Amino acid sequence: MTYTNALNLMHEYTKSDALRKHMYAVEAAMRAYAIKFCENEETWAIVGILHDFDYEKYPTIPEHPLKGSEILKEKGYSDDIRNAILGHANFSNVPRESLMAKVLYACDELCGFITAVAVIRPNKIADLEVSSVKKKLKDKAFAKNVNREDINLGVNELGVPLEEHIKFVIEAMKAEAERLGLKS
Repeated sequence: MTYTNALNLMHEYTKSDALRKHMYAVEAAMRAYAIKFCENEETWAIVGILHDFDYEKYPTIPEHPLKGSEILKEKGYSDDIRNAILGHANFSNVPRESLMAKVLYACDELCGFITAVAVIRPNKIADLEVSSVKKKLKDKAFAKNVNREDINLGVNELGVPLEEHIKFVIEAMKAEAERLGLKS
């Protein structure tokens, strides 16, 4: 499957602009990590763009992402793509064995959190610093729906320091600031 097919599928299932932007953000982080780790950029982008494509139609546990995985299987998506997507939900009990799965899990909640921090800033993501993100992570009332435990577990599984991961994801998202609605 191509990135264009995946993007069309995501648009078919997802009408919410905010959810689409979240998937674009995760895609940006996945692409950047694919380049860093010399992996297949298009495959990793597909995982980023499709990881929540079924959420609007199937928002409850365990439907999301299990229903989406069934749809992807019917459409011929590979097991490695489907397993990475299933692994981003802890309750799926699909282990995150591949690097791609670990990166998706590490980026998902963090991208949402960085977006939440950026949208309240005058310059959005343009001058966002790691220290600002870390400060907001400590504020449990801020973006309270973002699971901090998942962020910490993600960086531990990926084996990178939190600060390094935050910086890397901010830079990946900055490159797509206009598409993400984060351009100042």
